[in-house]
Amino acid sequence: MKTARFIAKGRLHEGQLKDGWLYDEAGEAHHPDAVQFLLPVEPQKVIGLALNYADHAAELELERPPEPALFWKPNTALLPHRGTVIYPKGARYMHYEVELAVVIGRNARKVKAKDAMDYVGGYTIANDIVVRDYVKNYFRPPIRGKGWDTFGPLGPYLVSADEVPDPHNLNMRAYVNGELRQEGNTRDMIFKIPEIIEYISRFMTLEQGDVILTGTPKGISHVHPGDVMRLEIDGLEALENPIEEERE
Repeated sequence: MKTARFIAKGRLHEGQLKDGWLYDEAGEAHHPDAVQFLLPVEPQKVIGLALNYADHAAELELERPPEPALFWKPNTALLPHRGTVIYPKGARYMHYEVELAVVIGRNARKVKAKDAMDYVGGYTIANDIVVRDYVKNYFRPPIRGKGWDTFGPLGPYLVSADEVPDPHNLNMRAYVNGELRQEGNTRDMIFKIPEIIEYISRFMTLEQGDVILTGTPKGISHVHPGDVMRLEIDGLEALENPIEEERE
């Protein structure tokens, strides 16, 4: 099941995508191009993984981490499908990162890897936007580089876990102005979803609705004001966001 939160005809709805149409709770059909998308979930927290693909670590000339390298993505960074990403004044190198986002389905604490997938409620697409200028060894974890308002597009749909039989074999693509810039497959994660959930839940309660960003493959490149980013993951549809320059 693919669900979305959206505004249509001046009202907030929670609906399902069926045959290319969004059906609200009253059964009325809305074309996805005619609605305003909201975040598919409202998490208590968003946790990201850095360097979870070896080829991405290599393109940054960094070593792959010996255990999951975590960072916070502030909720104030979250942005829905078609929301506008703001390019900070003075930034020299800003880039997209297409990522599979795992949505926790029920509270998880000290979960073993063998049981971890039972705690996954669904999946969506995330764009972990970064100003690379601010990701240096002394800016770790990279809160400044990744935590700007609008730097966490998420959506457009929450896809239930039963519709994604193998989340570790999904093709991912990132386009900028229609040009393919990034391509990879979730099979290349260094730490798989069960390991990640076990690791985090060992010291922190993962609450229902929380989001884990599972990392990005190689293929990052600079984006600019005026560009449009389109991120795709097999079975999860596409997340699209334009970029505008920050105003005073």
